[in-house]
Amino acid sequence: MSYEQRLADHVQAMARAPVDDAIRQATIVFMQDSYGVGIAGSRVPAVEALKTAALAGPGEARVWGGDGQGTAAAVAMINAYQIHNQEWDCVHEPAVVHPMAVILAVLTAAAERLGGVSGERLLRAVLAAVDVATVLGMSTDRAMRFFRPGWCGGFGAVAGLALLYETPRAQLLNAWGLAYSAFAGTMQAHREGSSALPMQIAFNARSAITAFDLARAGIDGPLEFLSGEFGFFRLIESDERAEDSFSQLGSVPQITRVSHKPFPTGRAAHGGLDGIAGLRAEHGFTAADVAEVVLTAPPLICRLVDRPASAEMGAGYARLCFPYLAATALLSGSVGVADYEPAALADPKRQSLAQKVRLTPDGSKDPNAMTPQTLSISLRDGRVYSVTLPAVLGSPERPLSADQHREKFLTATASAAQPLGPDHAMRLFDTVTALPHG
Repeated sequence: MSYEQRLADHVQAMARAPVDDAIRQATIVFMQDSYGVGIAGSRVPAVEALKTAALAGPGEARVWGGDGQGTAAAVAMINAYQIHNQEWDCVHEPAVVHPMAVILAVLTAAAERLGGVSGERLLRAVLAAVDVATVLGMSTDRAMRFFRPGWCGGFGAVAGLALLYETPRAQLLNAWGLAYSAFAGTMQAHREGSSALPMQIAFNARSAITAFDLARAGIDGPLEFLSGEFGFFRLIESDERAEDSFSQLGSVPQITRVSHKPFPTGRAAHGGLDGIAGLRAEHGFTAADVAEVVLTAPPLICRLVDRPASAEMGAGYARLCFPYLAATALLSGSVGVADYEPAALADPKRQSLAQKVRLTPDGSKDPNAMTPQTLSISLRDGRVYSVTLPAVLGSPERPLSADQHREKFLTATASAAQPLGPDHAMRLFDTVTALPHG
């Protein structure tokens, strides 16, 4: 059976498969997390420009964290951008995919367009979508050239739409083929730290809904969109690990393998930040004591966040600049959304300390590995402290506590363009908690 047919089988099975309480809770946690960071993303200045350019037509859905409504496709684009624009959204490390950014924006907008759906149906749609997105991401043995979270998230979103709309199998396959024909995004925007990076998430959210609507209207798409001569597994990614990855469909709910991001930075920086926090707490040194910081990590980590800091860099670049992030954590104890304001980016103390930070690859041959990582801090008095992290804070092996998860949600929603007060935020939080019963 082809990869395409196996995915379709899984999506159809998810409409009736039993879902146990642990899987429901894991889904709810990352829906809450993604709504929180999506609301926080309304604070990024480009959101207003995006609204001006995109919002037209009927008010089918609403933009999160501020004013604005428009078509489901336009609103999904904006909300997907908001989820990812501060690099605060969850990630599936084995797939190197941000599974909620495209998916939750698309499915929430579609549910609004339908006039509302049951919480149970929305939850199942999210589960199926995350499975599809992450199984495709785990199928490859290549280093990323195209922006995998956008492409894989888009395929997942189409799967979720099929569950929301109870779509016939043939329409689902056509929708996937049309979406593949419309998806876009490369690693060049990541390399440059451009605002186009989260826009690639946004474009694919819009394309997922548009492709799905076209399939429902009777437009056909290429059916071998994964395995064909010019399909996803030939042009965009590889299928060297696909058999192992696809074998997990129906047996390993991938939502249980998703990691939180405690900090609004690329996940690739989290190991170093986790190590800094632990060593500071254990040994009590200050930023003034530091002579050098060295992060030894798999090549993917170096490829994603090993870039020089400068006073002229933009916020998008800084979120992916480990030297700057490490300096910020050493000086303030953490990294938050305010650390990307122009005054913080140009802070001479941070810029000077960032010059003492370097990364070195650990020799791993796996282009998609994110762990283990070793952080070493040398002090001016000759002492050297090191820690090796086989798993990073926020991962399934070291998950955030319920209190930490809730605190992140409250912090995120309070930082929005139109901040949510704690009572309003907790009503939203509790509404998502109650989804299976609504």
